[in-house]
This record gives sequence, C-alpha cells and structure tokens, in this order.
Amino acid sequence: MVTLKEVFERTPTDHRQTEHHKVSFYVLFIITKGEGIHTIDYKDYSYQEGTVFSLRKGVTHKFIRSKANGELLIFTEDFIIKHIGKKDGLKLLQLFNELLESPKIQLNKSMYLEVKTILKQLKTELLLEKDEYSSIIKRSLLQVLTSKLYREKTKDKNISSNSKYLNQFLIFQNLIEQQWIENKTALNYAKQMSITPKTLNNIVKSIINKPAKSLIDDIATTQIKHLLLNTEMSVTEIAYQSGFDDPTNFFKYFKKNTSLSPNQFRKTQK
Repeated sequence: MVTLKEVFERTPTDHRQTEHHKVSFYVLFIITKGEGIHTIDYKDYSYQEGTVFSLRKGVTHKFIRSKANGELLIFTEDFIIKHIGKKDGLKLLQLFNELLESPKIQLNKSMYLEVKTILKQLKTELLLEKDEYSSIIKRSLLQVLTSKLYREKTKDKNISSNSKYLNQFLIFQNLIEQQWIENKTALNYAKQMSITPKTLNNIVKSIINKPAKSLIDDIATTQIKHLLLNTEMSVTEIAYQSGFDDPTNFFKYFKKNTSLSPNQFRKTQK
C-alpha cells in the first residue's frame, strides 16, 4: 500500500512512471484528493476525488503528474487467491479486467466514504506489529473492499460472474494474449477451444458485444502500440516482430484499427 507521492519519489531502473509501462502486479488506484489524468492502454481517463482505477497485470499505463493525492494497493494474483479463497479470488479478478468493463469507477460520496474507512483500517493493520489476528483482519478488509468495488463496477451492467460464457471468454482472452503474434484468426482459436467459430462469436458478443475477431484485433493492436512506444525498433522490425510477413500489411492492419499509421501514432504519443 503506497501513496501517489511515494510512487513519484521512487526511481525504478526499468521504467519511468511518467512514460508508458506495463503493470507488474494487480493495482487498485484510489484518488483521495484533487483532479488529473491517468493513461491506461494509451487512453486518457480523467479523475477526481472518489475515482478508482483497477489495473491488471500486463496492462500498460502512465502516470501524469498533478497535485492530486491517492492510495495504491498493489498485490499479486497469488495474494488474492491465497488470502480471499480461490473461488472468490478468481471471481474478483474480473474487477481488474478492462476488456469486460472500463478500468475506471467513479464512486458516489457515501460509497467513497466507506472505501476511505476501509483504507484507513487496512493501513492501520499494515503498520501494526503482526499477530495471529492481523492476516485474518487484512484478508477480511480486502475482501470487503474488492467486493464493494466489484458490485459498484457491475451495477446496472449485463456482466455477470454467473454467465455461462464468461469462463470460455476468459480462456479465449488468455489464448489471444499468449498467441497474438502468430495467431490472428478466430477460426484457429475456436479449434483450440473445440468449438465452432459461430459459438466463439456468440461467447464474445454475449460478454462484450463484439465479434471474436474484434477482440483479437483490440489485443494485438494494444501490444503493437506498446512495441511502438517502448522499443527502439523500426516500424519494419516491429511488423516482423508482430507476425506480419509484409510490412505493408502491417501498416494497413494498424491504420485500420487505429486510424493512424504506426509512425503517426509514435509522434502523437511523444
């Protein structure tokens, strides 16, 4: 648990906080004072007091300096499963999945006060000397916090942890993130999942109202953006690195999905 001020005081060797970089852990970023902008997967999100960002491991983000204050809870997937319980922990990981819903939650005043109270209690437990009760209390507080945020995020939404398609959607998403370089067709993923392309489309549409190919392209394009902004490789080198045999096809693919050429995108993010 660290403050936004402490984040800017740190000097990591592998990245700068004010440049695009991938998250190594799961993060809840809660704004406690002020206003500003935070960038997640190359999209800017405004924030104010009571804004919460939920970031999963592997997502690209960037801090933009402001006079705002905030608290960051940083933990691993193993921590969630170990301290909350496997069933509930895996369910709550959906809180961090930006493909299911926006990574931004804006709390109303009463909910924000509840969250602030839980944060204060968590901080107290972290600072106290550990005893036989400390782990139980922290686990319980974290479970209450994440459950409240998950309920707030999915309120009045169609997303449901009981959806018969949700587990298959998450499997598909994981496959894309592992294979996006060599595999950009829905047919290949459907074969791996032992289902028809039509069923795969129905799964994806039921969860995020997009066809399967759109999800593949969204994930691949985000990964390409990361290569464009975080490596010194030329556009041609990135084309080959991204699984394209012809740089011209890479150019067309990226422009189709972003309305910008790879070089234009690099310039806009400088």
